[in-house]
Amino acid sequence: MPTIRLQRRALAKFSGPEAEKLLDDTLTGRMQMAAGSLAPWALLSPQGKVQAEGLAYRNTDGSYWLDFDREVADSFLKRMKMYRLRAKVEIADLRASHVLGWSAEPVTGGVADPRRPDLGFRVIAPVEAATAWSEDTSGRDRARIDAGILELGPDYGPDSQFAHDVGLDLLNGIDFVKGCYIGQEVVSRMKHRGTARRRPVVVSGIVGQPPAGTPILASGRDAGAIGQVADGRALAIVRLDRVTDLAVVTVDGAPVTLSLPGWATYGFGEGDGEEA
Repeated sequence: MPTIRLQRRALAKFSGPEAEKLLDDTLTGRMQMAAGSLAPWALLSPQGKVQAEGLAYRNTDGSYWLDFDREVADSFLKRMKMYRLRAKVEIADLRASHVLGWSAEPVTGGVADPRRPDLGFRVIAPVEAATAWSEDTSGRDRARIDAGILELGPDYGPDSQFAHDVGLDLLNGIDFVKGCYIGQEVVSRMKHRGTARRRPVVVSGIVGQPPAGTPILASGRDAGAIGQVADGRALAIVRLDRVTDLAVVTVDGAPVTLSLPGWATYGFGEGDGEEA
């Protein structure tokens, strides 16, 4: 199976003696990781909403290579340069020089996605080394939906969802032990009060190709919206407390089936507390 080029994703390199500290102080994930490994992360607004997200790779030279949705690349890099202040960190925009790839099977230079064992391998390569990569992302889209991994861009927009809404707390995307980072107060409040009631859900049996953002109705009430559709399936961020009868759920007027990702610790009908 060929490596798939993820055209929606952009890359940036953070290097220098204070790169780890900058990332640890601003992003949700734990950046003290072994060289050659990956860690999920997100940049939140002070109000706790996801502004960018992806995986961070720690190189053997101590630098970090981060991927994120291309549509938020400019704003993400601008914010990180602002947060850098006078720290000894170099931030390199790699959109013109490097590309991100995905493979369902082990591949040279690939690193296993740490969020789910069935989510394949992530590869970074110079543009000229990726000319033979496939442009068909359908295989990766299916794998991501099957694994229940939401992605900013195809599934939801920036500044629209809390970290808990997209499951970052259950996918090792939040370090609850380290000190403060941007949006940390909201994340901690939702964790300790148990107020997260919007959660990732897998939607199956979708008819046609409705666009991302199409509402999900549960017993006639708006319960959320679907993300990118692939082969009649999509991920959605759903109000769990509004799904009390799984037999009465529709998308675009047609009945659909809701199920929970394999990693979920929550259930339908839950979440009576007030949101942050």
